[in-house]
Amino acid sequence: MSDYDDKRDFRRTPEPKSGRGSTSGGDPVFVIQEHDASTLHYDVRFEVDGTLKSWAVPKGPSTDPCEKRLAIPTEDHPLAYADFEGVIPEGEYGAGTVLVWDKGPYENITEKDGKTVPAARAIANGHFLVWLKGRKLTGGYALQRTGEGKDARWLLVKMDDAEADARRNPVSTEPRSVLSGRTRDEIAREEGEG
Repeated sequence: MSDYDDKRDFRRTPEPKSGRGSTSGGDPVFVIQEHDASTLHYDVRFEVDGTLKSWAVPKGPSTDPCEKRLAIPTEDHPLAYADFEGVIPEGEYGAGTVLVWDKGPYENITEKDGKTVPAARAIANGHFLVWLKGRKLTGGYALQRTGEGKDARWLLVKMDDAEADARRNPVSTEPRSVLSGRTRDEIAREEGEG
């Protein structure tokens, strides 16, 4: 968590301080946060071994299995970040408005030889399969690393299952927070930054 701490001044930012929790209790959680920083993107985070493993997805998740979305790894975040919604002040890392776009439990469905591969190992191996049980997104998703070293890239892809829907575009049609019901603009105004 040192990368997370080193990038933030907790006297200025309302973001939660680090501190490894053991688990959130029960099933592990995922959260997708809409983040209007230097560019609008979606932070996709999965609870793994007491932290939130994180990727920035510029176009946001899709429900269309034909869409491959670039996913850029970012630093681990504390579990408390799964409930963070607010405005990161100018001059701070990631300055801008954060909205909890989707959240819920998830199941690691990564298998090898008929056995579940632990999430941390699956991520290290570059192939992480999950079943989301969110309010906006449900069903299977794959995070897949392509390339090696400096050429390594990650892709977030919806699996072709009963929850797939090529016609649906929840990123543009479902803008409200699943925690507060607010839009990003409402959060910015209410926090005094809009």
